[in-house]
Amino acid sequence: MQGNHVQSHPQRYALSNELHARPFSQIDAPSRAACIALLSNGNADEDRAFLRLLLDRFGASHPPDAADHHSVDLGKVQLKWERHTEFVTYTLFGKGVSDDPFSGGLAANFPKDWLEKSPGPLMTSLLLRIDGPMTIKKAESMANVEFQDWFVGESLAQSFVLDKDAVIASDFRIDAAGHTRFALLAIGQVGQRRLGRIVQRLIEIETYKAMAMLTLPIAKDVFARLGPLNNEISDVVRSLSQGEGTSKEGLENLLSIAAQIESLNADHSFRFSAAEAYSTIVSQRINILREERLLGGQTFGEFMMRRFDPAMRTCSSARARLDETSNRAARASDLLSTRVNVRTNQQNRALLEQMDNRAALQLRLQETVEGLSVVAISYYGTNLLASLLYPAAGRFGFDKSYLTAALVIPVVLAVWAMMRRVRKRLHPKKPKS
Repeated sequence: MQGNHVQSHPQRYALSNELHARPFSQIDAPSRAACIALLSNGNADEDRAFLRLLLDRFGASHPPDAADHHSVDLGKVQLKWERHTEFVTYTLFGKGVSDDPFSGGLAANFPKDWLEKSPGPLMTSLLLRIDGPMTIKKAESMANVEFQDWFVGESLAQSFVLDKDAVIASDFRIDAAGHTRFALLAIGQVGQRRLGRIVQRLIEIETYKAMAMLTLPIAKDVFARLGPLNNEISDVVRSLSQGEGTSKEGLENLLSIAAQIESLNADHSFRFSAAEAYSTIVSQRINILREERLLGGQTFGEFMMRRFDPAMRTCSSARARLDETSNRAARASDLLSTRVNVRTNQQNRALLEQMDNRAALQLRLQETVEGLSVVAISYYGTNLLASLLYPAAGRFGFDKSYLTAALVIPVVLAVWAMMRRVRKRLHPKKPKS
């Protein structure tokens, strides 16, 4: 705004441009696409360096240093590169289709020796054939004939999408050449941008499905490892309830179990969260396509419900089981800690009682010693005074024995008063609160 001198946030424009940084490709029919997704080790510089190796093969321009996406013309084909959190995708687009469906000629533009230098393993490779434009009747005819030849009938999923602007189909199987096949039939005058959005959705469905499935082996391993740990927790709790074994042994066992559970949590919590996020994206991408049934076949949504969702529920169950086992171990540890604390408090109470008895005995001994001290000091004090006063008392006819007897009571009282004064100084009384 003119006259407005408020300073913009340093990333205001960058964040706004991020919303428009990855536009959908504009695609004509007929055409074809090939996409590979490589697992990333998180090193952005290494991912960009691998992209530059491919671009140098075709003499194409490099992306900016901090780019996470790049589109470039490689001559006969277009390349679209995107870097995500855990993976990187390379998508090639070419015009026209070959007589041999899914021949893999487009994917050959990914050089074999270049792929061998990949910083991460291959997660998925898909081929997409885009036919059309055609009528709905022609699309149904292809679905009834060609799709049966291109795909495995038992796994085939096919449907109209986006108000019957197109037909999509796939069996989600990996063929002999290592590719997953997708078919897209453009109906009527569907636009280039709409075709581009459909193609992007299909690529995302396959890529995010593959990434989500990474968690399934981990979930199975977690189930296998949690079984014995749950049994160990049950054994410790049973021993606790029956009073078997020592509290120290039980606590050490629980600490060992808890450490193993926390190790599983630390190792796999990110993978479980990622699977949940990826499966949500797959469902969203399918819902956006607004599928309608084609020739009574199963839709992409039904295929995922039957094949993909159970795997994701297994992952969710493993995560829930891991949390439940962790909570069980924590509760058992709390019970055992309470038992240990009660026993410790009882021991401390008995020890304090013994200390009180010893203190009382020591006080009585101290009082006895003080009494004896008064007697001893009085005895020596009386004799000293008698020896001191006898020369003067003898002149007045006092006998020494009478003089000594007369001094006993005053000396004893004086010594007792002196001892009491010393005790008060050593043990002053605390003021009342």
